[in-house]
Amino acid sequence: MNYCSACGASLIVKIPEGDTLPRFVCERCHAVHYENPKIVVGCLPEWEDRILLCKRAIEPRSGLWTFPAGFMEKDETLEEAAARETLEEAETEVEISRLYALFSIPHVNQIYVVFRGTMKQATFGPGTESLEVDLFTREDIPWSKLAFRVIHDILERYCKDGAHAPVHVGTIIDPRQP
Repeated sequence: MNYCSACGASLIVKIPEGDTLPRFVCERCHAVHYENPKIVVGCLPEWEDRILLCKRAIEPRSGLWTFPAGFMEKDETLEEAAARETLEEAETEVEISRLYALFSIPHVNQIYVVFRGTMKQATFGPGTESLEVDLFTREDIPWSKLAFRVIHDILERYCKDGAHAPVHVGTIIDPRQP
């Protein structure tokens, strides 16, 4: 971050009065600019005994599989974001049923919030961010071709859980850390 979004002046990094962490601060208008984690919201779209997955058409990890997920937008709820991402990436509507997982990924400054959802119809297709979309049984999930570790960890828990699974909370540690 180089310039203040309030007045356009250059920013410096310092610990503002009353704070404990270095922040981007404008010395002209004194605005403090916080950098916070991004919220990624996803859905596990279910149809009978299968789950809908998307093959990514965009980087990072283009060509690998994931469940529909993406960054939350302003002015929407978590549930709306999960349903929107499912419609955008898999061209299917879901009824969001319940929260399934909440994962912190501090090394990339992301929080994953994942819901279970029931597909309203067994119709789907690739959206602009997907190369392919398909329904998988738990046994047929393409484990070696999943896009991200968080996707693998959540799907692994999903496969072990029954219909009344608990909400899973976890942290994905940077694989470069010892």
